[in-house]
Amino acid sequence: MPALRRDRLLTLLLLGALLSADLYFHLWPQVRRQLRPREHPRGCPCARRAASPGPAPAAASPAPRAAARNFSRAGPGPERRGGRGSKLQALYAHPLYRVPEEPPLLGPEDSLLASQEALRYYRRKVARWNRRHKMYQEQLNLTSRDSPLQLQLDASWIQFHLGISRHGLYPRSSPVVRQLLQDMRRSPTISADYSQDEKALLGACDCTQIVKPSGVHLKLVLRFSDFGKAMFKPMRQQRHEETPADFFYFIDFQRHNAEIAAFHLDRILDFRRVPPTVGRLVNVTKEILEVTKNEILQSVFFVSPASNVCFFAKCPYMCKTEYAVCGNPHLLEGSLSAFLPSLNLAPRLSVPNPWIRSYSLAGKEEWEVNPLYCDTVKQIYPYNSSRRLLNIIDMAIFDFLIGNMDRHHYEMFTKFGDDGFLIHLDNARGFGRHSQDELSILSPLSQCCRRGSGC
Repeated sequence: MPALRRDRLLTLLLLGALLSADLYFHLWPQVRRQLRPREHPRGCPCARRAASPGPAPAAASPAPRAAARNFSRAGPGPERRGGRGSKLQALYAHPLYRVPEEPPLLGPEDSLLASQEALRYYRRKVARWNRRHKMYQEQLNLTSRDSPLQLQLDASWIQFHLGISRHGLYPRSSPVVRQLLQDMRRSPTISADYSQDEKALLGACDCTQIVKPSGVHLKLVLRFSDFGKAMFKPMRQQRHEETPADFFYFIDFQRHNAEIAAFHLDRILDFRRVPPTVGRLVNVTKEILEVTKNEILQSVFFVSPASNVCFFAKCPYMCKTEYAVCGNPHLLEGSLSAFLPSLNLAPRLSVPNPWIRSYSLAGKEEWEVNPLYCDTVKQIYPYNSSRRLLNIIDMAIFDFLIGNMDRHHYEMFTKFGDDGFLIHLDNARGFGRHSQDELSILSPLSQCCRRGSGC
């Protein structure tokens, strides 16, 4: 009996010691952190910079709730004192982002567009649109005529086009981007149509193709009352849904929120190579169906059994109601990406990515089986004599961070030559599997930047 009592006593002492250790090493530090006033950690250079005269303190988020606001719905900038800014506004107001601007533009060769030539082109476009719209109204015998559009020289989309330079799609500290995002989110739509690649299909799609052409993915071109244009990609799946493990990258859905997140990440990384993109709730009846002149687009609208207004793409293997997108009952969430200048003003070059994937069920490209593949690429123009290869590595790092395996081509402005930056277009297949890192996306980096050989 004494031995049994002694064992019980030792057990109680052991449990007491474990409980005391848990309280001291786990619970008590958490209580101290909660009770201690929030302050910068010791030695953090941010604290010293924040104490010196600098940006307005209103740029920081005053409460944790403000940090939860949608990035695509960032309100007025940090200059509005007392306002509740977003996490992005607080980030861009941080001293680390107050770095010197890029080198100043030396001459016309550094800017993408000549302002006077661009404005003359846009005036002709507005006049042509007014003539066609007047003829359309006369054909329908409409009694109430819309007043002709006037080109607004201070429109944010015009200033965005004029601000494109060899350094990026927009200057680092330009207020135009914030205004452009607000205009795309709020401006009324005056027309809606299919994208050019979808029109090029003319509804003739090959159902035997494994990789479907670009035009089958439902996206529309919306024009706003200030004559600006944006590419609308509707919400196809819930935000929490990941790409199924059995899906190939080339049959994955295009996600509207991936476009929005890719723009913000590109801006945070200071690439500035993704066109400004914002989220918007679109009334598919008033802002698409009632303003489109495309009879085919009008014909694919229907009302679902749940009384929601829906529409679908016109390609034969997508012309089914199960592939449609629907409002609730009229409102549909989607992304709006600002259009780049017309190819007539700023020609672009579309180049196959040297690290393009096989886009087949079983095949592999050479770079997937040959670890020395980059040695061959380095001997080919223009990768042997310009910054093109380094720009591709930058693009690969960006694609790795967003999980985009669908970078089969890249585009660049021809005016800036071989050293021009690559435009990071079409990021809707990013962020498909946030819980998995696809290291093969980094192949340009791992194959070209080997120890002892440089990049």
